[in-house]
Amino acid sequence: MAKQETETPAKKPNRVLPIILGVLLLGGIIFGVKEYIYYGKHVDTDDAQVDGDISPVGARVGGYVDSIYFEENIHVSKDQILVKIDPRDYKVKVEQAQAAQVGANAGVNVGQSQIFTSASNSAVAKAGVVSAQARLDKVKKDYDRYANLVKDGSITQQQFDQAKSDLEVAQANLNASRDQYKAAVQQIGTTRDQLKVTNTGVSQKQVDVDYAKLQLSYTDVKAPASGIASKKNVQLGQLVQAGQTLFSIVNDNSLFITANFKETQLEKIKNGLKVNIETDAYPDLKIEGIVYNFAPATGAKFSLLPPDNATGNYVKVVQRIPVKIKLNASKDVLDKLRPGMSVNVSVITKE
Repeated sequence: MAKQETETPAKKPNRVLPIILGVLLLGGIIFGVKEYIYYGKHVDTDDAQVDGDISPVGARVGGYVDSIYFEENIHVSKDQILVKIDPRDYKVKVEQAQAAQVGANAGVNVGQSQIFTSASNSAVAKAGVVSAQARLDKVKKDYDRYANLVKDGSITQQQFDQAKSDLEVAQANLNASRDQYKAAVQQIGTTRDQLKVTNTGVSQKQVDVDYAKLQLSYTDVKAPASGIASKKNVQLGQLVQAGQTLFSIVNDNSLFITANFKETQLEKIKNGLKVNIETDAYPDLKIEGIVYNFAPATGAKFSLLPPDNATGNYVKVVQRIPVKIKLNASKDVLDKLRPGMSVNVSVITKE
């Protein structure tokens, strides 16, 4: 009896794999189109961070720290006294300068008195000149009369000689009076010149007083701006030197974004373009900004050792240009940001 041959059923074609591949291909196309459309209107970079104005505050005079009126990482107001340096040495210098100023002022008073005295002496000397001139005029007239009388023998030769002697004495007295008046006038000029020198000294003493008071005021170390005080580097009783940094202040309302775009991305970026910003610390926090300006050179050129392609082997590296972005955000949002935070930046080149 012949064996019956068993028929194997034909396998159905597998349609799942083509469907999956088709879906993946369609998804890739959609993703690629979306990315093409997105990057046609946006320029992105993740090489960006929050920046801000940080003011280092240093001592302007040396001395021992007497008081500290702030704690680290707290908010302070502009012109608030944060550190006080022992002011006693500087108060003594102010008193010394003021004492020297008093002495200089006394010298001015003496000079003014000398001018008054010299003016009085000048007036007396001038009166003496007038008197001597009048005496000379009278004696000269007498001499002229005696000269005529001695010719006809009306007077003796002795009387004529006496008249001549009186004339010579009167002339000498007049010359002496004129010299005295001239000396008195010159003395006034000399005294006035001395007074000018004294007044210059007084002005210098006033400058010394002002400088001493200025140095005294520097014993109060004040906040140069409102912001958060940080990086405290001062303790009570510490001897600080002029120029030594004591703490820093991150200024209020000074935050901005520094985004380092590749030089090949700058063609589409212009001032005033809107910017979307995402922070790594707060992924759900959406912040807006605008492109403000561009750095005048690449970041590499501002580095400690800028590259010099003329030396060694040359390898072309795409450079980055720092771009400053101003923030348009509320105070609550800005209070969350800190200089140095990493952010992602997307510049909208087309609406």
